[in-house]
Parts: sequence; structure tokens; C-alpha cells
Amino acid sequence: MSQYSDKTLVCRDCGNEFAFSAGEQEFFVQRGFSEPSRCPDCRAARKTSRDSGGYGGRRGDSYGGYGDRDSYGGGRRGGSRGGGGGSQRQMFKVTCAECGAETEVPFEPRSGRPVYCRDCFEKRRG
Repeated sequence: MSQYSDKTLVCRDCGNEFAFSAGEQEFFVQRGFSEPSRCPDCRAARKTSRDSGGYGGRRGDSYGGYGDRDSYGGGRRGGSRGGGGGSQRQMFKVTCAECGAETEVPFEPRSGRPVYCRDCFEKRRG
């Protein structure tokens, strides 16, 4: 039996109530995530806006305008991803584990973990 019980939360954007199930709560705790403050619809709308450049990045670059078209822009781990406003992000040259193309990524690759160019990453992501 789970130590969590279903909760009803209020979305900070639209004000609607949404369910935060016991299973979701357990998942969030295991991953170290905080409780969601937006309903699934508002989270999806925010993600779509962010992915289309709605938060300061170039159109088509959901990672705040860093890198070129061939570089993978990073993971989805939170933090700020605003474009511009100061120092340039450090980029690391890598070879794509799938197609062998040279590209740059905004994180230092770890040994034993594959790194992909933007195109191969998007193909794998589905």
C-alpha cells in the first residue's frame, strides 16, 4: 500500500483543479521533482510555447538560442533556459553516436553514455 493518497491541486495559470494521483506523487518524489503547480493542459501549452521559441529562443530552437542547427540543445531537467542576456554557454565538441556527424552539445559528455546530434536525438525521441 502506498504512503500517498490522491490529491487535488489548483493550477497556478488557469485556476482549475487537477488530480495529482498517489502514483504520480511517488514518481515525483523518486525523481526529486517538486509538486506540479500547473495542470496537465497548462504544462503542455507551456511546453509547446517553449518549444516554438516562445521564451526568448530562436524559432525552432527550444533551448534558448544556444548552438547551431546541428547541435543538440540539452535535456529537460529544469533550470533557466532563457536566450541572450550575458555570457555564452560553453559548448563541447562531440561525434554523434548514431550517424558519426561532428556536433556540439551544451553539456560535458560522460564516458560510456552515447551523445547524439539534434537530428538523431529527435529521431530517437520519437
